[in-house]
Amino acid sequence: MSHNHIATARRVLDVEARAVAALGERVSDTFEQACELLLACKGRVIVTGMGKSGHIGSKLAATLASTGTPSFFVHPGEASHGDLGMITTEDAVLALSNSGETGEILTIIPVIKRKGAVLISMTGRPSSSLAQLSDVHLDVGVEEEACPHNLAPTTSTTAALAMGDALAIALLEARGFTAEDFALSHPGGSLGRRLLLKVDDIMHAEERLPRVNRDASLSDALLEMTRKGLGMTTVVDDDGRLIGIFTDGDLRRTLEKGLDIRQAGIADVMSPRPVTMPPGHLAAEALQIMETRKINGLVVCDADQRPVGALNTQDLLRAGVM
Repeated sequence: MSHNHIATARRVLDVEARAVAALGERVSDTFEQACELLLACKGRVIVTGMGKSGHIGSKLAATLASTGTPSFFVHPGEASHGDLGMITTEDAVLALSNSGETGEILTIIPVIKRKGAVLISMTGRPSSSLAQLSDVHLDVGVEEEACPHNLAPTTSTTAALAMGDALAIALLEARGFTAEDFALSHPGGSLGRRLLLKVDDIMHAEERLPRVNRDASLSDALLEMTRKGLGMTTVVDDDGRLIGIFTDGDLRRTLEKGLDIRQAGIADVMSPRPVTMPPGHLAAEALQIMETRKINGLVVCDADQRPVGALNTQDLLRAGVM
């Protein structure tokens, strides 16, 4: 028997999309209350759930933790065998259960209550035991599962995931959590490198910075470029202030004009008024400037327009910024 896989995929996506859209109509004062309780929490947000709800809960705990709300997942079955010791009176517990009658969760609720921790639940049944025992309940019920037998958790887990994301982002915005804050939680990834790395971290500075005086010959400048291996050199005046730059591209243009590189002075062939930026700026900003201006190198200058560093696209590539 043949199956129309595309039709099935579209039906599943339609069912789940409608369920998520319907959640918006149910976001009310209880959502506001949940946010206020979590913002007031002095401890951590402990997320718990069994089965598929547990998988969603684990993802939600990770999302909360990476967006400014300290959180971790506790398996309710393990909680009954010692892990409840992780929960303190200053914590908030976020429990996920579609039925609201998950035995492993209901078993640990008395202890949670005795500890004085806040209990927030997300279920598909507002009249369930878990919902009634919670300080705040978020309704994530769905009309049907995407499973043709209406059994396998599909639409219900998608709804819980979406509501959890809404909760995490609401908390993120309330805390004023920035992109740089996010990067601090992801220092090993490309996002962290893009958001945290500054030009100071990767630029060629001090002895590695190519620099010649404006009275230098073109031959001297080429020798400096070779020694420093940056494909460019800065040109400074007698006070050390930047007045120009000379790059591999400038060298090609000089040769095309037929100038004698042994006789020419660097001041005659340099590019004046080069693109610069101050230290302390993000490497990602340097990349944006270089792409916009269609240049391969950038000079970093202090407030007195004295070069303190230089970098090129290869430096950004090696640093993982591009």
